[in-house]
Amino acid sequence: MLYEIKDKIISLVTSRLFILYLMLITLSCILIHKIFVLQIVDGQQYEENFTLKSEKEISLPSTRGNIYDRNGKLLAYNDLAYMITITDTIESGSGKNQKLNDIIYRTSLMIKEGGDTITSDFAIYLDENDNYCFSISGNELLRFLADIYGRSSINDLEYEEKNANPDTVIAYLASSKKYGVGLYMGDENTKDSFVPMMGYTKEEVLDIIKVRYNLSLNTYQKYISTTISTQISDKTIAIVMENISSLEGVEIKETNIRKYNDSVYFSPIIGYTGKISKEELEEYADSELNYDSNDYVGKTGIEYSMESQLQGMKGHQTLYVDNLGRIIETKDTVNPSSGNDIYLTIDADLQKACYNLLEQKIAGIIVNKLVNDKVSSKNGRNKEIPIYDVYYALINNNVINLNHMTKSYAGDYEKQVNAKFDAKMDYVTNNLKTNVLYSDTPYKELSEENQVYESFIISMISSPNYGILIESQIDTSDEIYNRWKVAEDISIHDYLMYAISQQWIDTSKLDLDAKYSDSSEVYDALVDYIIDHLKTNSDFAKKLYKYMIFDDTVSGREICMILWEQDIIQVPSSDITALKSGSISSYQFMRDLISNIKVTPAMLGLEPCSGSIVVTDPNNGEVLALVSYPGYDNNKLANNADSKYLAKLNNDMSKPLWNYATQQRTAPGSTFKIVTSVAGVEEGVITTNTVIECNGIFDKLNGTIHKCWISPGRHGNMTLRSAIANSCNVFFYETGYRLANDGTGYNDQYGIERLAKYVEMFGLSERSGVEISESEPQVSDQYPVASAIGQGTHSYTTVGLARYVSAVANNGTVYELSLIHAIKDSKGNDLYTYTPEIRNQITLSQDLWNNVHYGMRDVITSKKYYADYPIACAGKTGTAQESANKPNHALFVGYAPFDNPEIAIATRVANGYSSDYAAQIAKDVFTYYFKIKDTNELITGTASEAVVETTGD
Repeated sequence: MLYEIKDKIISLVTSRLFILYLMLITLSCILIHKIFVLQIVDGQQYEENFTLKSEKEISLPSTRGNIYDRNGKLLAYNDLAYMITITDTIESGSGKNQKLNDIIYRTSLMIKEGGDTITSDFAIYLDENDNYCFSISGNELLRFLADIYGRSSINDLEYEEKNANPDTVIAYLASSKKYGVGLYMGDENTKDSFVPMMGYTKEEVLDIIKVRYNLSLNTYQKYISTTISTQISDKTIAIVMENISSLEGVEIKETNIRKYNDSVYFSPIIGYTGKISKEELEEYADSELNYDSNDYVGKTGIEYSMESQLQGMKGHQTLYVDNLGRIIETKDTVNPSSGNDIYLTIDADLQKACYNLLEQKIAGIIVNKLVNDKVSSKNGRNKEIPIYDVYYALINNNVINLNHMTKSYAGDYEKQVNAKFDAKMDYVTNNLKTNVLYSDTPYKELSEENQVYESFIISMISSPNYGILIESQIDTSDEIYNRWKVAEDISIHDYLMYAISQQWIDTSKLDLDAKYSDSSEVYDALVDYIIDHLKTNSDFAKKLYKYMIFDDTVSGREICMILWEQDIIQVPSSDITALKSGSISSYQFMRDLISNIKVTPAMLGLEPCSGSIVVTDPNNGEVLALVSYPGYDNNKLANNADSKYLAKLNNDMSKPLWNYATQQRTAPGSTFKIVTSVAGVEEGVITTNTVIECNGIFDKLNGTIHKCWISPGRHGNMTLRSAIANSCNVFFYETGYRLANDGTGYNDQYGIERLAKYVEMFGLSERSGVEISESEPQVSDQYPVASAIGQGTHSYTTVGLARYVSAVANNGTVYELSLIHAIKDSKGNDLYTYTPEIRNQITLSQDLWNNVHYGMRDVITSKKYYADYPIACAGKTGTAQESANKPNHALFVGYAPFDNPEIAIATRVANGYSSDYAAQIAKDVFTYYFKIKDTNELITGTASEAVVETTGD
């Protein structure tokens, strides 16, 4: 009977109506309690109204505007949710830290019991091995440390503060000097009554510190609450409400959280919101929007660039608070107004289709290059992708969860592999401790494996997460340093002993028995520190796994089975049975996973693993699709960023936070040859009928040989149109050479300046105009012959190439590209309709335009994969060579239909081997846009065939 009653109560409590009822009753009681307080003075009981202590005016947050695509599909919006907040209402003095920490601790336990998490926008997180780690680096980290230590500028940081590692920061914040997180064995102010961090797990310490740190940001506005957890569940609400009377300052409030639909496709464009930083407060100081430290603003993308439109106008309210900062009356409320809605030029369906088509083609390239071997039989630009690289990539790029393998609930194959790993770790660390780290063997004489380990050790203890070897202290001109760094003729033992003598080692972080220790004692403590931390360092674990995989201690079959045990892949049970029995090899199993995109290019992080597509309307400069692969889930970064997720993205080998469409720059390769064509004719060094013979090489530069991509073959006699169609390097080498002739001979600078004039004419010398972060283009400043074929030092973004090819498609109108279609108020009324501005107009003869256009048309008709294509298209392929040790970049620019262009496109696959692959991606986009095939037939979720017809261009 009691259990039946209990079940009914739980059912009632977890209903939202009852929760709201509880909230109203609780708030009413608190209000009554605040108005009348019973006090006992000298044995006399009397009723006393609170004395009004001070008047405060606060801001009421506005509702952020929504973001839509051009057709009104909702992409970014606000969702009603509940959050738990805390206001510091505890009087200062003895016991404050203990009381406040206890409230936060108990609240955090309730939140976790309800299945929710503590807000995690703090710049320190716990990794899978229970190590405190920074989620940021560089100047961002220094600004965080300045905030922690109360410095107004990073330049004011003291030496120890600037070099503090996460453990040092946590210890400082947990100390009695700050938040006093730990065990109290008496009065808080009694000497030796407090033991920092005792009684809490590392996670609990971090949870308390995160809340205390955020509370500290409101020190001078105690009536402003601090968020503990957002988007809490009904279960959490019920648990907290049941205990609310014992949680002083804790409240459950309604809030708006920022959410994003189809986040992976649009995150590089839209960006995300987050809590305003000190730097942003300064940036917005003169804004009429009246920002304060609790506001949320756009951090990246459209959310950032259109902040003034999206934010809306705050309201305000007058508060009367007592001497503890508790609110006792409100009046003079002016309600806030909502922000405006942004309509993008993006077509959401086209954007998603382009993303999926790009992923399918990159997967197809990987499948095409995959070989069942440990190493590639080919080197440089044509190197293959060995299956062993794939096995290791799944560990190296954090797809396989190494920590999960250590748990009691791990699968059989996980346990089997983890046992091998433990044995390897024991062997390696014992060998390092007893032999390597005390050896006099110079670095260059070590085995390759021990070199890797020693290099890792130096890197580890130099990193911000450890800060033992202080790089800022090192004299890089020092002889011993250079013997280690450059000559490699001393041992790690000699180098670190010298570093100790030079005070490059922060001994305060080592476990030393005495304040004054000799160098050998310090070194012993340093070795112990290194070994202890290697054992819990996930990056070091990956080094061990690499050797275990490549020496077959860990098999491909085991890697595949772990993917299945960790539920990373979903495949038929018959496939698993076949893998276990050996009737299907691990190579074939993995190949099938990649072919079916169950293991994606982004998961592997191998080359190629990224790409971009930009589609424009060449008739008005609007961007219809701007795709960066891979994307990320901006929901996890919005509102209060998930520090662990942010760290994961920052460590991802595929670099998903990088917008490959607007930020990645590479040489344009042969897509640039249109610029050279126009420059040659307009400068009078060639005509559209000039014949230049290609015999496979260009050798007019004092013995420097430049080869055509067809070499040892030859193109023969080429005119402008046929040179574009065949992408003949020799024709354009000769054109670049002639541009550099100043009348007295070859003049490198003269040629570069003449070519640069036409780079500027096509808009490639400046950013494209899109309203999100974009890298500055690099116009080649040397080597006019190489620059004429898109090499030299040219470096452009995909969106920059899209503007360029749009101008080619529309006969010379260069637009300032735009992502903004319209702005409307919250009621749907039009405020602005954007029309991209015309940057400049290119005026050329129709004969020259015809030769360019028909040359580009001939590029398409020469490709077998475009044979019988129902839409006439034009384009130019480009294979950019930037590294002799990596595959070339694959590029394509084009437009369709040929006679009356509706769309222009630029696509790039970084390290994508061949421009044919990029041209095939463009074909797929054309096919989708013009509805040549059914969408389901085109977007299959499987790797698309990757065909190469041209070896280079």
